[in-house]
Amino acid sequence: MGPGLDFESVVARYYEPLYQFAFSLTHAEADACDLTQETFFVWGTKGHQLRDESKVKTWLFTTLHRQFLQSRRRQVRFPHEELGAVEAQLPAIPPTAGRQIDGRQILAALQQVDEVYRAPLALFYLEDIAYKDIAEILEIPMGTVKSRIARGIAQLQRLVSDKQTVNPAGGNQP
Repeated sequence: MGPGLDFESVVARYYEPLYQFAFSLTHAEADACDLTQETFFVWGTKGHQLRDESKVKTWLFTTLHRQFLQSRRRQVRFPHEELGAVEAQLPAIPPTAGRQIDGRQILAALQQVDEVYRAPLALFYLEDIAYKDIAEILEIPMGTVKSRIARGIAQLQRLVSDKQTVNPAGGNQP
């Protein structure tokens, strides 16, 4: 970076216009702050690669816009829903169902659960990792971790109950 491009001076000069742009994209103060901070994080890690100091503003705005598009794609691909909002969609499991299933059946059924739900389920139940750490590992919000675990459990329960219906004795499937 050139003499006029130290991190603090870039932040001081461009924070407000970047924030305003982010707010116009997100319409949410918290999301605009996050986008602006992410942009400056990228600047802090990659800004030194910029050769033409006159293009700092363009580089920052382009980076912010790319971060915004990336976050929107992630939201579309992995929608976040609060657990309370989808609770009615979760099936009720009779208390006796857990006693009729062995661990091998659960692990086999887990392999059939959609991949997007399988990772959080495995990390939480098999590896005993906390929600916060799962969110960090998978790079998703903690609320998304919780809803994916809930949906994964529901899918796992459907798979197991389907097998129980096919084989009510609870024995191993051929």
